[in-house]
Amino acid sequence: MQGPVHPQVKAVASWIRKWGKLRLALFCQLLLLVLGGAISAAFSVVMSNSIDWPAVKGAALVVLLLGPVFIAFVFYLVLHLDAALLYLEDSAHQERLLNEGMQDNIRQLNFEIEERKKAFQAKRRAIDELRKEIAERKKAQIELEEQSLLIRSIVDSSPDLFYYRDETGRFASCNKMFEAIMGKTAAELIGHYPAEIYTDDSAQAAILTEYNSDMPASELTLDVEFIKDDGQILWFEMRKVPFYDRHGRYIGLLGFGRDITSRKLAEQALEKAYLDKGKFIATLSHELRTPLNGIVGLSRRLLESKLSKQQHGWANTIFSSAETLGNIFNDIIDLDKIDRQDLDIVYHNVSLQQFINDIANFAELLCQQKGLQFNLSCKGDTDVYLRLDPTRLRQVLWNLLNNAVKFTANGSVSLFCQLNDNRLNFVVEDTGIGIAAQEQERIFDMYYKANDGRRLSIVGSGIGLSVSRALVEAMQGEISVSSAVAQGSRFAVSLPTEVLQQEKQQAISCPELTILLVEDVPLNAEIAIGLLEQRGHSVIHAETGEDAIALLETEDDIDLVLLDMQLPDMSGEQIAAYIRSETRLSALPIVVLSANVRKAEQQLDGLQIDGALAKPLNTAKLDQVLARLFSPSAMKLQLPKLPVADNEQQLLDQATLNDYIQSLGKDAMKRSAQLFTQLLPGYMNRMMETAVQRQEREFQEAAHKLKGAAASVGLLWVQQQAKRFEQEPVNWQGLERQLVDFHLKTEQHLAALAEYIEQA
Repeated sequence: MQGPVHPQVKAVASWIRKWGKLRLALFCQLLLLVLGGAISAAFSVVMSNSIDWPAVKGAALVVLLLGPVFIAFVFYLVLHLDAALLYLEDSAHQERLLNEGMQDNIRQLNFEIEERKKAFQAKRRAIDELRKEIAERKKAQIELEEQSLLIRSIVDSSPDLFYYRDETGRFASCNKMFEAIMGKTAAELIGHYPAEIYTDDSAQAAILTEYNSDMPASELTLDVEFIKDDGQILWFEMRKVPFYDRHGRYIGLLGFGRDITSRKLAEQALEKAYLDKGKFIATLSHELRTPLNGIVGLSRRLLESKLSKQQHGWANTIFSSAETLGNIFNDIIDLDKIDRQDLDIVYHNVSLQQFINDIANFAELLCQQKGLQFNLSCKGDTDVYLRLDPTRLRQVLWNLLNNAVKFTANGSVSLFCQLNDNRLNFVVEDTGIGIAAQEQERIFDMYYKANDGRRLSIVGSGIGLSVSRALVEAMQGEISVSSAVAQGSRFAVSLPTEVLQQEKQQAISCPELTILLVEDVPLNAEIAIGLLEQRGHSVIHAETGEDAIALLETEDDIDLVLLDMQLPDMSGEQIAAYIRSETRLSALPIVVLSANVRKAEQQLDGLQIDGALAKPLNTAKLDQVLARLFSPSAMKLQLPKLPVADNEQQLLDQATLNDYIQSLGKDAMKRSAQLFTQLLPGYMNRMMETAVQRQEREFQEAAHKLKGAAASVGLLWVQQQAKRFEQEPVNWQGLERQLVDFHLKTEQHLAALAEYIEQA
């Protein structure tokens, strides 16, 4: 019953709330009245076959009287029943929600219980792992203690000394050897500064030579001499390694020292042996040079006399042979250079045809003495000039030709020459005894002499081919051999070279000029004055800007100003601006002198200048500028090209030196080199003084002067180093030591300069 009633009650209650109690009650009353009247009329018609209106009226009256009561009761019952149903539904809903919440809580509780079980199990596992880790740490600690004891034992038993100093400089650890050397126990050393234990002049102070406070982040290795109390001298190779934390903070220094006394003694003995060998060879060479000088002198006098073409060729060959022999003596003196691959290669502009003729004359004379035929064959154009070291190449070819003649009893010796794509190839062939295949691999070894099959070994020193290979390799070339026993040998030499154009220099037609030279470096001024006076010009020299301005105001016949950009009292820019601002001088030509032409032109941007020349002066460019300014028709000439040594580590500016020697002569260049030698101590003292006082501007000015002076005499390396001192930021730390080394090397380069001028 409940199922069907529930929706009907809900529907009636909905109608009551929708239509209102009164309106729905009136409607129901009317409906009951009609229904009661209809039922009464229908009943009377059925019973009496007619409508009993009194009965109908009675029924209507009963409905009117009882209907409201019935309707009110029904409404009350429906509404209360609906309310009860709503309450029951709400209660059921709340109960359902409560049940769902309880189920959720039960599930959450079960989840928490499981999680707690897992956490408990994880905790037990962690405790087990912790116990295991504690056990392993105890074991590792025991092993570490044992290893530390072992390492300590090893360190203490090491013949090398060891110590450690913390970031404050105090001793923190050391080994037994260090204690023995320092004469103190570890307890006396640890926790103390070296200065608290040893004086600066003690023998131990040398062992403790350290970095200073601004030490570099790298290790330091140096050999230290240690003198024991009994006078015994020990040498230690000290290696000192600074330690830094991850933030780059210095935290300590490790020092290691290895006894290298035996090695030092061996080095000293070896050095003495080398010196003794050098003295012996130098003495022998000196004795051999006495007759050799006679050959050179007489052959030179023969060349200056009237000779036939053939006789002139022979005399020239004698002279070239003697010169080459003299150079060979120099090689013998410096024989150890071969081991160090430190041979000096000096390139010159060489006539290939003349060179081949000299070699051919020599080879032909050798062959004539033994009754052999000499063949010469050349491919390609030989009437050219090549960039070669003629002495070294001549030494190689003569060695090969000598060997060919020596080991050829009859037949011929041939020399082939070919110039192909900047590659010069020579081949020396003979019809001699030949070389066995197994011997060819070692034929270029030092002191190796091949077996000829009849005697124990071939006669000779065994160094000729080894020296030849060293010379060829020093010239960036290759040498090879191919041979067969009783059929002869073939030696091939291939060298890189460069074809140089030889053009005759035409004289420049330029009137005599009066030139004001503004230059504060005496050596630069002397070079420039020499070059200008050689060309017939008059030179007025001013060392300062004030002197230059005074001369410009008083001298009326100045034709040209050669202006240095950097003077002690003012800049070249100020002097040029003064000249251009004066109406009387505004048309006076100005040629700037500077080591950096581009920088000088940038500084003078806006001022009219007539040219710029780089220092040191190049005579070709100087003539070009003078021709452009005072003889424009001479601009058509072509200036000669001079050979320059292609060496990255070149000490001398050979192009400038060759230029000056050709223009001024050897005597003038010697005087310039001597003047530089006299001025060098002053320059170095000035640089050292400003370095000690840390006067950066004055230091760079002194370096600038030295740079200009060095450039004027072709000291290329010295010029570059002085330029670095001038332009790079000054690092005062260690600068004094750098200057001492720089001074010593400069003096060495001066010796090389003097030798180069002498041999030019």
